[in-house]
Amino acid sequence: MKVAITGTSGLVGAVLVEALLAEGHRVVRMVRHAPRPVYRSRLEEAEWRPEQGRVDTVALHGADAVVHLAGAPLSQAPWPRGRREALRRARVRGTRTLVRAMAGMDRPPPRLLSASGMQFYGDSGGRVVTEDDGAGSGFLARVCEDWEEAAAPAAAAGIATAHLRLAVLLDRSGGYLRSVLPLYRAGLGGRIGSGSQYMTWISMDDAVGAIRFLLDRPDLTGPVNLCAPEPVSNADFTEALARALDRRAVLRVPETALRVTLGDYAQETALLDLRGRPERLITEGYSFTLPTIDSALSDILARPLPSAGA
Repeated sequence: MKVAITGTSGLVGAVLVEALLAEGHRVVRMVRHAPRPVYRSRLEEAEWRPEQGRVDTVALHGADAVVHLAGAPLSQAPWPRGRREALRRARVRGTRTLVRAMAGMDRPPPRLLSASGMQFYGDSGGRVVTEDDGAGSGFLARVCEDWEEAAAPAAAAGIATAHLRLAVLLDRSGGYLRSVLPLYRAGLGGRIGSGSQYMTWISMDDAVGAIRFLLDRPDLTGPVNLCAPEPVSNADFTEALARALDRRAVLRVPETALRVTLGDYAQETALLDLRGRPERLITEGYSFTLPTIDSALSDILARPLPSAGA
């Protein structure tokens, strides 16, 4: 295949590029600067400038799919007014720019996988949510809803479009796990609040694996939950990570302290009770590499960190 990818400097994008190249596919890395010579076979760069409404559609000719992963991380704190708008704008404007350019092509790429987030469902209160459930309440739920709506012109133009509702990504090289590992290694890890709130998560292996699965299944359109089949409570995650590191995790971060210091950011991240299930991936036959939190943490922590510049 020939696959164009935005957000290749992000965690998932960078790994996806390498995975596709290793399988012999051609990759067009969509970048926000003038394309540079890339001295690797089957890899090239193409320019897109969402802030200016520009996309190099010439580079998209002949592409079998576009994977749109660009967007500022949802988990960055705090959330002053300007930051909130930047989070929304980075997703909505970038998606709208890309999709309009694709829809305007005489022969657009027939497949679009556009990133979204499990935060679409908001706080489920311990209730299991699947792709059949509607949008929840809260700032991040609204962002995800607007993000997905921005991709609507692609489907209207006949492009097979799927929304990748990505869960909390577990990987040593970045994201949530990397931020908490130093605390747990120092014996300072512990549950957050009551610890009863569910965390919907996915390993890097399965995030990339699910995207690869969907690239081969253009018949699967609409929302797809990219999460492991077994979400865990914060208390269970705390115990599993402490066990994997052979450390104790007896401390507790009071819910009140989080609310005072982080406000509604705390409610929509650390205190969010979201129990998601990847119903469509399971039904369609995707086989998870790391389906449980113990198998995922054992595998992830056993791997060496990538060297600088790798």
